[in-house]
Amino acid sequence: MKTKASNVQTSDRIIAYFRNKMQICTVKSISNSDRTNITLLVFPGEHYRYSSSGTIQFKPEALVDLVD
Repeated sequence: MKTKASNVQTSDRIIAYFRNKMQICTVKSISNSDRTNITLLVFPGEHYRYSSSGTIQFKPEALVDLVD
């Protein structure tokens, strides 16, 4: 299912290009402080580990694939 990046919420699982490959990531936190991009702190898989987390940026109107 696709949704706008502006509709993504914490704990959503998305499919995104992260760490040089397309993979399922879980959203840990969301920031849109600069108003032009939405920055998601994500980690691969379902269990959070700080060492494997990173950020992904999207335009608010970009479509993001949600995992059921």
